[in-house]
Amino acid sequence: MLRDPRFDRTRLWSAGRLPGQLIAILAVFAVAALAIWLGVRRYAPQLEWSLVRQHPWFWAAVMVAYPVLSVYPQGLLYRAFFFERYAGLFPGKWAMVVASAAAFAFLHIVFRNSLAVWLTFAGGLLFAARYAETGSLATSSFEHALYGCFLFTVGLGQYFYAGTIAAVGAVVRR
Repeated sequence: MLRDPRFDRTRLWSAGRLPGQLIAILAVFAVAALAIWLGVRRYAPQLEWSLVRQHPWFWAAVMVAYPVLSVYPQGLLYRAFFFERYAGLFPGKWAMVVASAAAFAFLHIVFRNSLAVWLTFAGGLLFAARYAETGSLATSSFEHALYGCFLFTVGLGQYFYAGTIAAVGAVVRR
């Protein structure tokens, strides 16, 4: 993308569209976050706020590192690159959004649980639609970080990490 003279590089870091989208992002997030929290409270009360309560320093580290080390790179790949590279394969905006969300969800099969796949497909639809609407990776990444940080906070983070992060969590617990 950086070598393509036709690609508008400002799409990668410009947050100029975020202020105009903030109310819509926060309104949808409020409804989704309430539904997710109620689901955790009802179906997995032992997980509710567990990372925050049991490992507050690790949770704080995740809140800082996750947007930078996970959200933005995923946005580069599954939104900016995907939309730029494969736009010609899909007949319209919504086909592109669904394909991006499916690719994003497919990445999450590495966590070996259907909850991660389904939640990332739903989130992927939202983040890809926001990217398609705004052309701003910063805006869609802000939204992605909001949901991801909330999932870790509410107690569902264990469904979205494995291996290295689990090992870091074990070290923090000591």
